Amino acid sequence: MLSSKEIIEIIKYVDGSTVDEVHYEHDSFVVKVKNQNPESEKSEPQEAKAQVPTAVAERGQEDLISEADDAQETQESYTVKAPMVGMFYSSPSPDDPAFIQVGDAVKEETVVCCLEAMKMFNDVHADVNGEITEILVENGDLVEFGQPLFTVKPA
Repeated sequence: MLSSKEIIEIIKYVDGSTVDEVHYEHDSFVVKVKNQNPESEKSEPQEAKAQVPTAVAERGQEDLISEADDAQETQESYTVKAPMVGMFYSSPSPDDPAFIQVGDAVKEETVVCCLEAMKMFNDVHADVNGEITEILVENGDLVEFGQPLFTVKPA
């Protein structure tokens, strides 16, 4: 788990950069830091499940949210989100078929897409057993960290 000092360092880094959001998870501890500078394109309000530490709240520049579960996730659907910023690819190469299609059954370890960042290709797994109900991005799209990629109906 992160210490208060480490969290403050993350906040300072996000404040002085063009990064929109940083997400950290360890067991059931989750920290999200969102950049709320005027240049930031995102201004969606975020629902907090835990109190923001006073030192961070006084800064008024980022939200620090600690949560065990995502309140918007239900048993009817699960959203596979981008674990990093990168270029979304639906197949291993242009000549190969897509990793998955709407209606396909997936397991936790099923590769659903790959993301390219700095010439490195990273497989993204479904992380849940179920059926793909929706593909939310197009092949070749640039995706943000935490951006929803797929909706899965858990089995």
